[in-house]
Amino acid sequence: MIQIFPLDGVGEIEPGADLAGVLAATTRAAGIVPGVADILVVTQKIVSKAEGRFVDLADVTPRARALELAEITRKDARLVELVLAESVAVVRAAPNVLITRHRSGLVMANAGIDRSNLGPGRDDAVLLLPLDADASAERLRGALAALWPQVPGVLISDSFGRPWRYGVVNVAIGASGLPALIDRRGELDRDGRRLEVTQVALADMIASAAGLATGEGAESIPAVIVRGVLATQAPEAPATALVRPLAEDLFQ
Repeated sequence: MIQIFPLDGVGEIEPGADLAGVLAATTRAAGIVPGVADILVVTQKIVSKAEGRFVDLADVTPRARALELAEITRKDARLVELVLAESVAVVRAAPNVLITRHRSGLVMANAGIDRSNLGPGRDDAVLLLPLDADASAERLRGALAALWPQVPGVLISDSFGRPWRYGVVNVAIGASGLPALIDRRGELDRDGRRLEVTQVALADMIASAAGLATGEGAESIPAVIVRGVLATQAPEAPATALVRPLAEDLFQ
């Protein structure tokens, strides 16, 4: 049975915070003892906050391309300048829409830059994604290994829109200690037919389930423990394994 344990009471995370220590203390307070088969899902926001990924828009000077796109998208030109700095390509620019290919390979709105729930005194600030979310997940898991008897897998989640569908869901942008992607091609289904294209985005499934607890607004639950995910013998794989190579992009 799948169980989701919200970690309430994490509080506001500031740059340089000992995120592993905060999460360990919150878990103890909730009476939760993580197991090696559990998955800790933390939102990108608290990871970026702890890593000091804030930028004050007052310090940003937009250049010509940003001014051009700001006119098209009706967005703050300073924000657009940061989006371009975080991206390798603009995928779509339209009124109120700026979708880019982030330098990590993720295709997303505004390069994942966020202005919500940044904490008091940051009215003119934005928050960027971690420099390397897989590395961030690996560091967090390593720090938790010194605090918990058994260290679970770690996922860093973020909310994504999806082509041709309304609404956002959580996906994994960083992973450590679990197979983010499971390749089942070559296996047989129950009727003996060979699976030809089936690859399971396990990390995205877990992140999406965790999103039921973390929410998207004022819930203030930035981390959860997910328990009961079926065991697999698949090798560990980072979240970058989920990013389809540009050469296989059928929609560009």
